[in-house]
Amino acid sequence: MNKLELIQTLKEKCNLTKQEADEVVKIFFSELTEALTKGDRVEIRGFCSFFIKEYEGYTGRNPKTGKPAQVAPKKLPFFKCGKELKERVDYRPN
Repeated sequence: MNKLELIQTLKEKCNLTKQEADEVVKIFFSELTEALTKGDRVEIRGFCSFFIKEYEGYTGRNPKTGKPAQVAPKKLPFFKCGKELKERVDYRPN
């Protein structure tokens, strides 16, 4: 599912106009991004959590030349699947 499909589904299931559904999706992702930018953890119970991991800088190696290269410290967003989502995805009827 992509963003446009999500907007279409929201439009149909919630009886919204396309513009209203688009605005809801934009607000959701904007707030999620803003919270992560501030370093906050975002948790959606039963579905997932998003959080930021911080990595120290280190000396790596350029794969093309083999020469040492300095890698700057960085922060990366991570997604952790919730228990209920894991169970639904791995559901195996008997």
